[in-house]
Amino acid sequence: MLWTAAGVVTLAFLIALEFAARHYGLPGPITNQAREVLFAPKSGPLLYASMALMLVVLPWRQRFIAIGAAVGIDIVFFLVRWAVDAKMMFGNGALWVIIACAVIAVTRRTGPERVLLLKGVGLGLLLVAGRKTGDAWLLITSKTRPQVLDQYVATADHALGNPSWVAGRIVEATGAVGAHVLDYVYIQLAVAAVVVALYQLRNVASEGRFPGHHLVRTFLVIGLLGPGIYMIYPVVGPIFAYGADGGHWAVANLWPDTPPSVVTPQHMPFNEVTPRNCMPSLHTAWATTIFIHSRRGPRLLRYAGVFWLIATLGATLGFGYHYGADIVAGVVFAYTIDAALRAYDRGWDRAGIQLVVYGTVVFTAFLVSYRYLPMEMARYPWLFGPLLILGMASVVYGYMRTARLWEPKAVPAKPLEPQPELV
Repeated sequence: MLWTAAGVVTLAFLIALEFAARHYGLPGPITNQAREVLFAPKSGPLLYASMALMLVVLPWRQRFIAIGAAVGIDIVFFLVRWAVDAKMMFGNGALWVIIACAVIAVTRRTGPERVLLLKGVGLGLLLVAGRKTGDAWLLITSKTRPQVLDQYVATADHALGNPSWVAGRIVEATGAVGAHVLDYVYIQLAVAAVVVALYQLRNVASEGRFPGHHLVRTFLVIGLLGPGIYMIYPVVGPIFAYGADGGHWAVANLWPDTPPSVVTPQHMPFNEVTPRNCMPSLHTAWATTIFIHSRRGPRLLRYAGVFWLIATLGATLGFGYHYGADIVAGVVFAYTIDAALRAYDRGWDRAGIQLVVYGTVVFTAFLVSYRYLPMEMARYPWLFGPLLILGMASVVYGYMRTARLWEPKAVPAKPLEPQPELV
């Protein structure tokens, strides 16, 4: 029932976004996904990552067959596109395999096997739909929010020492190599999430069920709720509001060389093209989620989680996509959502409710302070900077402490009974 309800809600949400996008003369998420059945996909790695998520419900022999079929279909598409000089991109084969598995589940499977395969298909399609839904949301934010709040956030960011300006100069100093590495990490965040999710879901086929809580759930909920906050708190980012990419809409061409001066902030108009997708930083929230869920993996996976988080922070700040205030809010956002999903999976207890309420209060306090106390934050950085970091750290600490309470307690070994006959 829960999976059915989630599917119905997701479909209704996609249809609503489709109508909203078409209202502005552009195709919506359903249309964009449908065209990738034949035309070049936007992201081939994402489609193969989605197929990999679906394959966790299949035994190894069927996995190899599915992968072979996807690669074979992509080779055919590659040759046809090369012959007609069309745009080159792989991934159609992965999407065809996902669709084929959905058809097989409905027509050839019954009972628990059908349900499990449909869950796998749904999980893979949700990851793809999440990307298309995000694109539609970004379009809506740019069309419906003509005024942005960048001046408020940039002023409040003085409390943290204007980290975006500092990171921007560091990235420039590293040259093309550093920029390419950070850009790859930034773009392939979803693929990194799938790697961690595959480790968590490695026993689905043998156990015949999904674990109660895993990375994909948190990843998707962050993507669902985050754009709603974009609508409430529209911010475009320093490279647009204070950099060359903003054109004549920018306050001035200051980023990353000259931090903005402390003046009374105001709402500022901006173009109808640039997404208002800064507050909070969802890339930071997603990378934080990857870090959280990689903690239980093997050493290599834990190291990868740390690397992806640090590199994502470097990219979001160093490319001028986010302010430091966005990053702090994104971390709190991620820990609060993951705590809520874990508490829901366990059954709401006092510790879970307290943690989620506290994280929500801290996140709300951050947004309110950025909007209504930016001048005070800029004038007293020695006070507000540590308070922001302390607030973020308190949520992280609360999550870690509560998670330890939720860990299953080890059962002590029973003492051996004396056996007189062995004496």
